[in-house]
Amino acid sequence: MNMRAEIQRTPAEAALVDAFGERLSLLPGDGAIMVKRDDAIEQVKAGLPTRRVESWHYTDLRRLLATVPAFDASVKAKSVAPLIEGSTVLSLANGVSQAVSSIEGVTLQRLADKLTDGSYAAALVTYGTDDAIGAINTAFVADGYFVDIEAGVQLDKPVELQNLQAGGQSHVRLPVCVGAGAKATIVERQTGEGAGLVSSVSQLLVGDDAEVLWLIVQDQPETATHLAQFKAELGKNAKLTLFVMNAGGKLVRQEVIVKASGEGADFKLRGVNLLAGDSHVDVTMVLDHAVPHTSSTEVVRNVVTGRAKGVFQGRINVHQIAQKTDARMACNTLLLSDDGEFSTKPELEIFADDVACGHGATVTEIDHNHLFYLMARGIDEKSARGLLIRAFLAEVIEELEDESVVDPLEELLSNWFATHG
Repeated sequence: MNMRAEIQRTPAEAALVDAFGERLSLLPGDGAIMVKRDDAIEQVKAGLPTRRVESWHYTDLRRLLATVPAFDASVKAKSVAPLIEGSTVLSLANGVSQAVSSIEGVTLQRLADKLTDGSYAAALVTYGTDDAIGAINTAFVADGYFVDIEAGVQLDKPVELQNLQAGGQSHVRLPVCVGAGAKATIVERQTGEGAGLVSSVSQLLVGDDAEVLWLIVQDQPETATHLAQFKAELGKNAKLTLFVMNAGGKLVRQEVIVKASGEGADFKLRGVNLLAGDSHVDVTMVLDHAVPHTSSTEVVRNVVTGRAKGVFQGRINVHQIAQKTDARMACNTLLLSDDGEFSTKPELEIFADDVACGHGATVTEIDHNHLFYLMARGIDEKSARGLLIRAFLAEVIEELEDESVVDPLEELLSNWFATHG
């Protein structure tokens, strides 16, 4: 007689499964949505990924996600000012959408409505069997915003998508469609307070000849778990610049999944990771060059203090048809503590023979010659260290050029250094 041993779930896995049973009747969705949710929770039941799963090798989620807080509808998330002054703000408070603003040339919908009528079912797909973030989010997502920017529209003000958390759990989705020839700046703000669990999935479709600047600013409290995914597809001659800043959180996993589907598409990733205390921050990117004549550059800068641990995994896939691909990737880390760690894993999978591709990674400490140079000119050691660290990061931020974007990001840097410098 064959007996199949039942998987011994961790407290976090058991809490997620139990929460699904308790909340299923409260979640929006028709039959098609519920099938997607059932499939997703089955994936969670099979176990969260461990370091044996290649894409999770440096972030053993099954071990690191020790507990999962209960849903708590009684806590109230505090509002925050927009990152860029004058932005149109669409906010979610503990996973619930607030008032929907009106933007000329843009269609806005609460995602809860699209879940209720089932029109969003086709988009609830996971990225393979090891997509823990997609599975958790699909099982529990209750709201978000659907943003459709019409073709040819050029937004003169940024749109800020605020996901505000105040403890407990929240699970949101932020799908955005940018029509052909349109131009927009989108700010994704992930912030809050308390020991919460947040899952957030952003989906971006960039039409032909469209141009998008997307900023992800994550400054969750040092007790929070933040699991996020950004997925984008680029059309012909589309341009996407994605800037990611991680400046908080206890356990953070930010996935970036991009596909260049149209010839002439260009993708830029710029990242700043500020790690302190005993935080664990993982940025994992998968980029597909699927057609000829596409380009990409990725530059990630990291500062590690305390006992923090960081990860950057970047994989670029160049398909056989994707001749004339130009892809470059670099990850540079500044270690400020003997107890801090940073793991870097750049990968190139190239099946085309006429390409220009490369990657590099460095890990170092502050150059004592540079420090001595500044101190010899009357600058105290703490200020001198701060100048060198800021210079290391400023290059990536200032590349954005627009002062209305650069200035608030540099202010966030200053706030972080005031606490952790």
